[in-house]
Amino acid sequence: MSSFLKDLGSPAELKNFSQAELKSLAEEIRTEIIDTVSRTGGHLASSLGVVELSIALHRVLNTPKDKIIWDVGHQAYAHKLLTGRLERFGTLRQMGGISGFPKREESPHDCFDVGHSSTSISAALGIAAARDTLGGTEKIVAVIGDGSLTAGLAFEGLNQAGHLKKDLIVVLNDNEMSISPNVGALSSFLSRKMTSDLFIRFKKETENLLGHVPRFGKDLLSLARRAEDSLKGFLTPGMLFEAFGFDYVGPLDGHNLDELIQTLQNVSRLKGPILVHVLTKKGKGYLPAEENPPLYHGVGPFDRESGEVQGSKGGAPSYTAVFGRTLVELAEKDERIVAITAAMLEGTGLKEFAQRFPERFFDVGIAEQHAVTFAAGIACNGLRPTVAIYSTFLQRGYDSVLHDVCLQNLPVTFALDRGGLVGADGPTHHGVFDYSYLRHIPNLTFMVPRDERELRRAMATAQGHEGPFAYRYPRGVGSGLPLNDVPSPVPIGKGEKLQDGSDGVIFAIGTCAAPALQAAQMLADDGLSLAVVDPRFLKPLDRDLLIAEANRTGLVITVEENVLQGGFGSAVMELLAQEEISPRIACIGLPDFFVEQGSQEQLQARYGLDAEGIAGRIRKVLGGARQVNSSAMGN
Repeated sequence: MSSFLKDLGSPAELKNFSQAELKSLAEEIRTEIIDTVSRTGGHLASSLGVVELSIALHRVLNTPKDKIIWDVGHQAYAHKLLTGRLERFGTLRQMGGISGFPKREESPHDCFDVGHSSTSISAALGIAAARDTLGGTEKIVAVIGDGSLTAGLAFEGLNQAGHLKKDLIVVLNDNEMSISPNVGALSSFLSRKMTSDLFIRFKKETENLLGHVPRFGKDLLSLARRAEDSLKGFLTPGMLFEAFGFDYVGPLDGHNLDELIQTLQNVSRLKGPILVHVLTKKGKGYLPAEENPPLYHGVGPFDRESGEVQGSKGGAPSYTAVFGRTLVELAEKDERIVAITAAMLEGTGLKEFAQRFPERFFDVGIAEQHAVTFAAGIACNGLRPTVAIYSTFLQRGYDSVLHDVCLQNLPVTFALDRGGLVGADGPTHHGVFDYSYLRHIPNLTFMVPRDERELRRAMATAQGHEGPFAYRYPRGVGSGLPLNDVPSPVPIGKGEKLQDGSDGVIFAIGTCAAPALQAAQMLADDGLSLAVVDPRFLKPLDRDLLIAEANRTGLVITVEENVLQGGFGSAVMELLAQEEISPRIACIGLPDFFVEQGSQEQLQARYGLDAEGIAGRIRKVLGGARQVNSSAMGN
C-alpha cells in the first residue's frame, strides 16, 4: 500500500492534497475496499461508486463539525477509511469489529445511525433545525441514492426542508440514471458557473435592479425568473426539486474530482436548501462489480482475482430460493397469485416469478408501506397478492398491515424473509421483532416453518386461507430435504409433536426445532427425557396440544429466535395463564437490547439458541428443581 491512505491522520489533511494525490488516494481506497470485502463480504458496489464523492465532501467540509448523513450506509466504506478506521477496517462486519454502517458510537464523524433507507433527509433537516436553534453555523449534508428517493419518507423530508428554508445540502447519488440521462459537458459547465460567486452576485444584483424599475420592475423580475427556470428545466432534470423549494445543481460526473470539489465549494457558500445531483457508477474500479452491480450490492466473500463468489456449504438451496421456486409452482396453478416486492427482486427470490409472470409482478421501489396497502387494493379485487419482504423492513409498513390489510380481513400473504438473526449486517437487519409486532393483530394467521419442506406447506396453506397470512423463514440454506412432492396445506393452528418425553417439554418454534431436538438428545445421554413440540403456528397456537403437554410433563421450555418481550414464549405463558395451568416454565430467546453483528452461528451460541445453549439452560432448570425437591424431602 502506498502512503497516502496509511499516513492520513484526519480528513482535514485532505485540504493539503494536490489533485494528483487525491486521485491516487481514491485508487488506494478502492483497493482497500475490494481486498477487505472479498474476505468479509459486504456492500461493495455502492461503496466503490462513491469514492470520489466521499473524498470531495471531506475535502470541502470540516468534519466532524460539519455533518454528513449517509442514507442507508451501504456506501459509507470510503467515509470510514477517510475518518481514521483503516487499522480496524479488516474487522468490517465481524463480531467485535466495525459496523458495515455508520454508527455514532464508532466515530464522531458518524453523526446518525443508519441501516434502513430514506432517512437521511429527515435526519439532516432535524440536525439543521437543532443547529439553528442552538446558534450554530456548521454545514449539514445528506447523501441519498436514487433508489432511496423512491420512499415516501424522503419526499416528506424534501417537502419540509423546502418549506423551512434551512441551510441544507442534499447530494443525490444517482447510480442508475433513473432520474435523467442528462449528463455532459454543458450541464456540468452550467452547474459550476451557476453556483460561482460571480454568478450569484450577478443574479442578486440583477434581481435588485429589475425589482426597482418603475412600474415594470415586478413584471421584468418575474419574466427573468421564468426564463431561468425554463433554461434549467430544459438543460437539467431539476424542476422536481425546484418545486420542493430546493435550488438544483447538476447533474455532475461523480468520478470527476476537480468538478466535484469546485462545485461543492461553491455550493457550501450558498444559503437555503440545495440539491446537488451526482451521477456515479456502481462498482466503479472493479470490473465484476461494474458488470453485475446487483450481485455485488450485498455480497459474501469472493475471490479477489476472478470475482467468483464463494458458494454456500452443503449445496442445499437457500430458503429464499425455495420460496421463489414454490411461488412459481403455485402461480402456475392459480392465476390469482400476484407477487410484490419493495426493490428486492433478487433478494427475495422473485426473479423467476417476474420473468414467468411479468403481468403479475410488481416492484414498488423502496416503499414498504405502499407495498402493503397496494397489496390490499389488489386483494379487494379478488386476487391473491404475496408481499415478499425482509422481516426488518416490514417494520416500516406496520400500520398498513394493521389498518389496510387486517382490519379488512383481506387475503394478503406476507412472506417474511431473513426472519431471526441475519448475521454481519447487525442490529438494523436482524429480523427478531416480527413475532412481537404481528401476533397481536386481529385476523392475522402467522405460521413459522421449521425447515424448507414446511415452508412449502406454509405457502400452500396461505394460498388456501381467506384472510391475512404471514410466514417467516431465515436467511441461509435449508436442511437439504427433498422437495419434489406437491406441498399439502396444514390445518390452521395445528402443531406437531416431534419427540416424546416425560421430564419436560420443549416448545420450539420455527428453525429452533432442529437445535431443540439435538438438545433433547444431549439430555437423553444424561438420563433426562424431554419431549419436543413444533407448534408450527405462532397464531393461533395449538391450544389442545400445548396444554396437554404442559399438564403431562409439568415443565415447559419455550425456544424462539425473537425478542422475548411479546414473542412466542409470552404467547405460551398467556395461554397457560388463561387456562389457569401452572407448570414450571422457562423461556429461551433474545434479550431486551439490540443484538450486535456477528455470524448467525456465533450469535446463536452467544444467546443460548444453539443445541448446547438449550441443553445447558434445561440442565439448570431441572437441576434447580431437583435441589428443591431434595431439600423438601430432607425436611
